[in-house]
Amino acid sequence: MPETWSPPHLHLDLTAPERHLVRATLRWHPRRSSTLVRLPAWTPGSYLIRDYVRTLEGLSARQGDRDLAIERLETSCWRIHCEGQAPVQLCWRILATDLSVRTCQLNGDHGFLCLAGVALQLEGERWSPHRLSLTLPEGWRAFLPLPEQDQGWLARDFDQLIDSPIEAGPHPCHQFMVAGVPHRWVSWGDDLPGRDPSWLADVERIALTCCRLMGVERPASDAYLVVLHLLEKGYGGLEHDDGCVLQFGRTTLREPQGRRRLLQLVAHEYLHQWNVRRLRPAELTPIDYDRAVIVPTLWFAEGVTSYFDQLIPVAAGLASEADLLQDLGEELSRYLLTPGRRVQSLRASAEEAWVKLYRPDPHNSDCQISYYLKGAVIALALDLHLRRHGSSLAAVLQELWCSHGRQGRGYREQDLLAVFGRHAADLSTLLPIWLNSREDLDLNSYLADVGLSLNAVAGSHPQPGWQCGPGMTLDRVSRGGAAEAAGLQVGDELLAVAGQRLRSAEQLGPLLQSLISATEPAATGLPLLYCRDGRIRETALRPGPAQVERWQLQLDPSAPPQAAERRRRWLELMP
Repeated sequence: MPETWSPPHLHLDLTAPERHLVRATLRWHPRRSSTLVRLPAWTPGSYLIRDYVRTLEGLSARQGDRDLAIERLETSCWRIHCEGQAPVQLCWRILATDLSVRTCQLNGDHGFLCLAGVALQLEGERWSPHRLSLTLPEGWRAFLPLPEQDQGWLARDFDQLIDSPIEAGPHPCHQFMVAGVPHRWVSWGDDLPGRDPSWLADVERIALTCCRLMGVERPASDAYLVVLHLLEKGYGGLEHDDGCVLQFGRTTLREPQGRRRLLQLVAHEYLHQWNVRRLRPAELTPIDYDRAVIVPTLWFAEGVTSYFDQLIPVAAGLASEADLLQDLGEELSRYLLTPGRRVQSLRASAEEAWVKLYRPDPHNSDCQISYYLKGAVIALALDLHLRRHGSSLAAVLQELWCSHGRQGRGYREQDLLAVFGRHAADLSTLLPIWLNSREDLDLNSYLADVGLSLNAVAGSHPQPGWQCGPGMTLDRVSRGGAAEAAGLQVGDELLAVAGQRLRSAEQLGPLLQSLISATEPAATGLPLLYCRDGRIRETALRPGPAQVERWQLQLDPSAPPQAAERRRRWLELMP
């Protein structure tokens, strides 16, 4: 190795925002005559092969004054043929036009880079330090969770580099402390802390409650960055070791429950700095950036976090019991109204994340269940079951943090089962059944322990078995429903029923009710006119009876007095 060796240096030039092109240069000292370089295929926390290489263009390499040969071995892998150990410079561009927490966007307003979609990995250098530098448009600043060094930033290795999202622009930055740990809040789209004086104090309370939940005095990170994209509409988040990126809708934020929903999103991603980032499934230790890896325990990583993100604002004193009943009731209702829970088990949902959850289509709810959603339902049952045995789900998290998270040991499913079994012996048998079953748990039995009941609210209109979108076009046809039996499919345009013109989705329910009341459709059905592929067709629709429209989580007036005390301790995250 030459005496002048220095860490690989990635430079990103964002000074052409009108072209949406990020110009990247990677400079390094080669250790051998040829070097493999790869662009990751996915980013941790979002389990879908995203083929980031589709946005890469213009790859070239030079060593001194010589152009080097580049041999493509795979879609995202190249071999660079070097001569000697003189520095090599690799150049490429990234087209940054896709705004999400896991992609890249560069325009005149800001730049956001998910570095998994930008940074090339050098063979043999994954665990070496990496330098990063940026050239920005005038008046812009860069915000990222890396320590600054020599007019740039230094990552301890490639993993930390691509775990460091970059937000750049003329944004204000607000600093605050959590248990002595410095935090920064950066917003694009609206300066939320600037117009909401109590916002950062409330975020601090959320963070401290996460620490209390984990049984620790301070955050896991030594410095933490929160980036918020406030858009007209949107929702999402992606966790990182030392920060998170959030997207939220301004329209939603203005709604009565909007601020609480955003605090829940903050709680979810903040808690991830323990559960999933450092307390990590063994299948992700270390992370394979090139292929999909089956992770059966994603239900624990995401479902448990989703369960606690609703309780944390309540325990922090930022939401009420009534708020929790509304929010948790909506989640339980969404779960019970998803037919796919009868098709896909929780364990299968986690294993199939790469090919199902992140590829939404109109038939999803009929054939699958989200491991976020059902995982949160199982987490609720686990927490209340453990409380019957004098423990709690928080106690399980804390033990796993001490035994695996602090040590950097990845856990497997049998590790989870062993810990749950130590806190409640019968869970050694019950939990595997819950993970593999497609039957519903007896939720009301557990809810009764804390003085709650889950009650059905019946619908008032016949069920046609469809969901209708703009232009009277079918967005969904329920499996086993009346529309499916009538031969309808997604994309069909409804024109008329029983000779009456259809103009809006709102008129459908009352119209079907009146038609059924006035006729006897059971034998022949209601004549339905629709359009498919430019052709007018006719069928007969036999709507089913009204079904459960939603579920409500309510206080049980007949609950014994001790249930109220158990509920208080549960809501306050107390043992």
